[in-house]
Amino acid sequence: MDRGGAAVTRRTAIALAVVPVAFLGAFFVWPVASIITTGLVEGGADAIGRVFGDRGLRGVAWFTLWQAVVSTVLTVIVAMPATWVLSRFEFPGRSLARAIATVPFVLPTVVVGTAFLALAGPSGLLGIDLHGTVWVILAAHVFFNVAVVVRLVGGVWGHLDPRLEDAARSLGYSPWRTFTRVTLPLLRPALAAASSIVFLFTLTSFGTVLILGGPRIATVEVEIYRRFALLLDLPGAAVLALLQMIGVVAALAAYARYQERHTVEQTLRPVRETARRIQGGRERALVAGILGATGLLVLGPPLVLLWRSLTAGGGFGLQAYRALGSDDLVDSGAAIGNSLGFAVAATVIALGVGLPAAVLIAARRGRLSRWFDTLLMLPLGTSAVTVGFGFLIALDWPVDLRASLALIPIAHALVAAPFVVRSSVPVLRAVRGRLREAAATLGASPGRTFREVDLPIVSRVAAVGAAFAFAISLGEFGATLFLARPGGPTIPIAIFRFLGRPGVLNFGQAMALSVLLMAITTAAILAVERARMPGPGAF
Repeated sequence: MDRGGAAVTRRTAIALAVVPVAFLGAFFVWPVASIITTGLVEGGADAIGRVFGDRGLRGVAWFTLWQAVVSTVLTVIVAMPATWVLSRFEFPGRSLARAIATVPFVLPTVVVGTAFLALAGPSGLLGIDLHGTVWVILAAHVFFNVAVVVRLVGGVWGHLDPRLEDAARSLGYSPWRTFTRVTLPLLRPALAAASSIVFLFTLTSFGTVLILGGPRIATVEVEIYRRFALLLDLPGAAVLALLQMIGVVAALAAYARYQERHTVEQTLRPVRETARRIQGGRERALVAGILGATGLLVLGPPLVLLWRSLTAGGGFGLQAYRALGSDDLVDSGAAIGNSLGFAVAATVIALGVGLPAAVLIAARRGRLSRWFDTLLMLPLGTSAVTVGFGFLIALDWPVDLRASLALIPIAHALVAAPFVVRSSVPVLRAVRGRLREAAATLGASPGRTFREVDLPIVSRVAAVGAAFAFAISLGEFGATLFLARPGGPTIPIAIFRFLGRPGVLNFGQAMALSVLLMAITTAAILAVERARMPGPGAF
């Protein structure tokens, strides 16, 4: 079997590891260690006692947990019909329908919050004010995460051998009994994976809850921000961040244990052999109803956002968009420029960290490589608010960087680099070892072998990671809220500031800026889809 490690010597491996290890050590391990020190050492028993003895904080922790559970269950229930249709039926426009179902997942959280505010806020299109209630938060979470189930569960469901279901029906099973006794057990690992991701996203939800929850509802993530920015209670915020990290680690450990015990071995079939045409009027009506309801769910809020941005001035027009250029308090042009600049910088940093790490992980397999891979993935399991908070309490020595705008793209790159790694490793591992051996036989150095053999193949996949990094940076809100200076807002920060000001036109400007951010992010994700190479593990 070809192994990729032949082209990377120990010295080269050390050289490849220097930048990723130094980056993670300085901007992830050190800030997280500082949070632990602040919470457990400086704050001590007093801070811990205040947090656990505060009835309001216990309520925040309980709300964070149960809303995450309910959001996860509702997301699975809502997404499963669409997942079934998109994975088991062949019909014109299926690829487009799958792409549309993915739209909510790529939208920044602040855009999602603004869209639901336009739909069910104080002057929402539905005519009911759900602002400050758990119902609008649950709805936003379902909207945001339905793509996770469609993509992850559908990726398995579309490859299940249909002969298993046919055999069950020939034995007299009803459709429901066939699903619960045959299909569902085979889907459980994928359902567990999707549920764990949705649970983590909703457990650490920040932007959506901050905008839709109002002053009455908060998650632990929001409470960390309030403790730090409004109450200046650093030890209390550190203890809450620690509690959240413990919760995230416990969720990841529970998922890993479940997967280890419930792995299902099965023979998967190509999609072209499993998908069938829609048969009969009743089935056609059922599929059309499911697709229509799902389309209404995933396209409704963005369309309402667009409509409200065009009607903010009392009539239909571009008043809100024109007002963006004349506002004295929030410079939208500077926000757009800052966001694009930070996104470019974050993309460069993410590639500089992620690509060497991907080459090393692909080339040298073993326990050390797996630990290195896990270390690189840890920032994905850590909330953005915790990252931003950690930067502000840790990066004051040996040079005080806390007021530096450079921390913003660094924080974004910390989250984006794992996407670069995950996009590149499978393709690097797929490069056949004998190509490298042939190049070496012809006298090529390891560096030239990498340039001539590996780099042309990985460059397109690296472009996918770069586009993801760009989109992630554009929409990042939690860490940026900690790190942005008053005179240097990004687009999400500018939207948040518009929402915090009274007046119809200010609300319209928030809608207009959200539409612009949605358009830029969608364009970046479309670039991802065009550059994506088919292969295992694609989301």
